Amino acid sequence: MNTNRYPAFGVLLVDDEPAFLRSLSLMLERRGGINHLYTCQDSREAMSIIAREPIGLVLLDLTMPHLSGEALLQQIIEEHPDVGVIIISGLNQVETAVHCIRLGAYDYFVKTTEENRLVEGIKRAILMQEMRQENHAMRQRLMSNTLERPDAFADIITRDTSMRSVFQYLESVAPSSQPVMICGESGVGKELIARALHTLSDRSGPLISVNVAGLDDNVFADTLFGHHRGAFTGADTNRAGLIEQAAGGTLFLDEIGDLSQASQVKLLRLIQEGEYYPLGSDRPKQLKARIVVATHQDLPQKQQDGTFRKDLYYRLKTHQVDIPPLRHRRQDIPLLLEHFLQEAADELGKTKPTIPKELPVLLANYAFPGNIRELRALAYDAMSQHRSRMLSMDIFRRVLDDCAPANVPDASDTASLFDPAMPLPTLQEMSDLLTREAMRRAEGNQSLAAKLLGISQPALSKRLKKTQGD
Repeated sequence: MNTNRYPAFGVLLVDDEPAFLRSLSLMLERRGGINHLYTCQDSREAMSIIAREPIGLVLLDLTMPHLSGEALLQQIIEEHPDVGVIIISGLNQVETAVHCIRLGAYDYFVKTTEENRLVEGIKRAILMQEMRQENHAMRQRLMSNTLERPDAFADIITRDTSMRSVFQYLESVAPSSQPVMICGESGVGKELIARALHTLSDRSGPLISVNVAGLDDNVFADTLFGHHRGAFTGADTNRAGLIEQAAGGTLFLDEIGDLSQASQVKLLRLIQEGEYYPLGSDRPKQLKARIVVATHQDLPQKQQDGTFRKDLYYRLKTHQVDIPPLRHRRQDIPLLLEHFLQEAADELGKTKPTIPKELPVLLANYAFPGNIRELRALAYDAMSQHRSRMLSMDIFRRVLDDCAPANVPDASDTASLFDPAMPLPTLQEMSDLLTREAMRRAEGNQSLAAKLLGISQPALSKRLKKTQGD
């Protein structure tokens, strides 16, 4: 169980000087928020600690009695190759540093090194270890094709294989403290993904969500950072910001693509430094929540347009989740339709009606620009007007009649439809091909196939008879 210790794995400090162990522990916790620490004063005990505890990184002195740091480094590399090692020594010698790096140490610092530089170096090593562990966990899950925590995804209705891959990825990155970016069109369920990620992380703090679209810089800063009494006119009392409210948990920032440039700078500093200042305060507070963001916008394009900072983008996308739109998850449509109809029936005090067998086929050929949110609205509207045992398809037909069929290729993409090395098919061959494909998508329903082709049902019937006659 994660009790909000950072990082998820342990960091072992090995040094024969008790005073240095204490000062290093305090510095890591206060300046870097690194509090998952173990200390060892006798180098002979280090290997047993590594074997017994979930150690992922060792901070190691070189000059120690009994067992030298160099000898211990070699043992760790040989017996625990997945554990990273950083040397923090009193020896300021280039030859020694190069030798340790060649043996397998991740980095080398002198004890007199500036504190900020040392903490940043250790945090970089932690990030590398997190990425290594996540990649290993991802490979294991993909090979076994299993979910360790299927209960975390109970609210997400799907049987789509691409969504299962998303779930496996979420399980792999959940223990990390790094930001996660959730991308997908409006209505695909990005907040449900954020909730599942928070559940998987086993954090003791809450999930705090805020939609940042439309927040100006001052409101954004006050909402996230809070303020002290007297910080501005009307600030009569201290108020904790959402970051503080989410301490030990997850802060979910929705519609991050709409964040103003000034607010982007503040968010970037928060993630980089791991600290923030409440309005009206000159004392920094530590960031103790994981940052998760979501967007439906094309952030790489917004970078090119100069409306979204590149440095912030790359900070946020340490882990990125792409949620496929509903039109790419057609086998989920019947499941979601059943669920929303039952949900609407319970809310309206009605009995869920029988679904016409043609309806899922009809919906499978619709693009759903509003994704799951749109399907839910259609189901609720149909349920509110339902009067008989069989669900009427009129509501769905009216909406679909006003929209173009799904997957209509753009004229500029027609080159990809034909192999330039092959002769073009004749119009008759194309007509037969389109007719067969429409009937396949409509699962043999001529009325729906005719709609997909943009012709009348009698015209389609005539084409089918002609094809069969041939």
